[in-house]
Amino acid sequence: MNSRNDKNEELAPHGKATITFEQGGVDEVSVVPWTQMIPRRLAKKVGLTKKWATLFVVLAGLFTTSATITILVVSLETIATDLNSSVSVLNWSITGPMLAFGVVGPAYGKIGDLYGHKKVYVYGLLFAGIFAGLTAFAWSASSMVVFRLLSATAGSATGPAAMAYVNRLFEPNERVRPLGLWSFVTAGAPVLGVVIGGPVISAIGWRMIFVVQAPLLLGAALLAWNLLPQTTRSKNVKFDVKGSVTLGLGATLFLLTINRGHSWGWTSPAILVFAIASLTSLWLFIRFERAAEAPLMPLHWLRTPNIILPIAIQSLINFAYMGGFIVVPQMLERGLGYSASHVGWLIIARPLTFSITAPLASFFTMRAGERKSGVIGACAVIASMLILSSLASGSSDLLVVLGLGLSGIGFGIAAPALTALVANAVDDETIGVAGAMQQLLSQMGAVLGSTVMISVHEMTVGSTTVVRSYGIALLFGAGTATVAALLATRLTPTDRSAEAMAAN
Repeated sequence: MNSRNDKNEELAPHGKATITFEQGGVDEVSVVPWTQMIPRRLAKKVGLTKKWATLFVVLAGLFTTSATITILVVSLETIATDLNSSVSVLNWSITGPMLAFGVVGPAYGKIGDLYGHKKVYVYGLLFAGIFAGLTAFAWSASSMVVFRLLSATAGSATGPAAMAYVNRLFEPNERVRPLGLWSFVTAGAPVLGVVIGGPVISAIGWRMIFVVQAPLLLGAALLAWNLLPQTTRSKNVKFDVKGSVTLGLGATLFLLTINRGHSWGWTSPAILVFAIASLTSLWLFIRFERAAEAPLMPLHWLRTPNIILPIAIQSLINFAYMGGFIVVPQMLERGLGYSASHVGWLIIARPLTFSITAPLASFFTMRAGERKSGVIGACAVIASMLILSSLASGSSDLLVVLGLGLSGIGFGIAAPALTALVANAVDDETIGVAGAMQQLLSQMGAVLGSTVMISVHEMTVGSTTVVRSYGIALLFGAGTATVAALLATRLTPTDRSAEAMAAN
């Protein structure tokens, strides 16, 4: 009997995958296994190419893990009563996953580059589903926070893996559009989670959210295992354990310092310890990266404008975007006396405009370029913050919707362009790491925005009205968006981005 060597499909950057079976004494024969036949037939039925069908598979898993990060925001009081705890404690069930999603991402990006993004993606979904199921049976606030944190830690693998697939499935001149979808999912899913959280929890209860999420994630893991192609792996390279640990620890402690500084006191022993430990960890990270054989984050990226500038701009815009998303509902309800249902209908304007703009922004970016997209997007967010900061008693719903909608439009225009600029500026082998770093710093921007802007409100509310104190917080967000706009004027297209513009 002739031996047969089964070669697994492998998706190389910009390459075309083929499957062959080698048979002794016989020429190689092309074979299409069922795991490829099914997605091809499904894609043909719905009019999608295989690469677009694959993209929707990976983005679906990313959406499922991202949306539930914030889905409990509007129902923390209800959950606190159910678990005999307090809102301040349960707030860690939101903040913890947000931190995990950003902090752990760089490690997953590197692991995916080394061992294949398919495995990272599938196992991320698998363990996210397991811990989501356990969350449904949480018996206390602490158990809920732990299960939520573990689920988010596993689920954060989907972001870098999805970006890596974008890079391998699409040529540089095709990436803006799929990266627009990637940006929509990473930034829009948590926002949509806030919007749908209240009605869903009121209808079925908070535990049922995780009862439903768990089998969805497990099913998505099984589907992805059978349908996704393998990705090429870096060989003879060791994983940067020291860099991963020090970056994760430093970023976590830094965000904890900012997050708890106001409530615990900026000069309290705990905050001072967190701050010193954070700076020490980040200093060690830089030292370790300089000596690492395969650094978690190549330090030359910090001296590469088309990498560090887009990431910084996106983080600053996300600062205002997410900070405003937390501040405005409180401003409308506590300051202007809007009902919860009224607020719920109004804030839909932001995710709605973002969801429409982000996928379409690729057409604008292909013609105008990343620099104009970044500047215009940041300016739209500035206008949004200024409009929302001017709200007062008697302001029309139309003005509120305009302010919220401009935030969604601005971020929807800027995010795909900035993401594409980073993707086109790095080597194909490090795209997973680049995506993870972008996710980390963007998430840090979101956490800092919501924390700092709420702190600004709390520090000023004693000397002015409630509405005005929220307005000052929104002006702070306008300031960060202004810095983003100024930085965006310094963006320049990479060679590959220039080729993309010429092709379109």
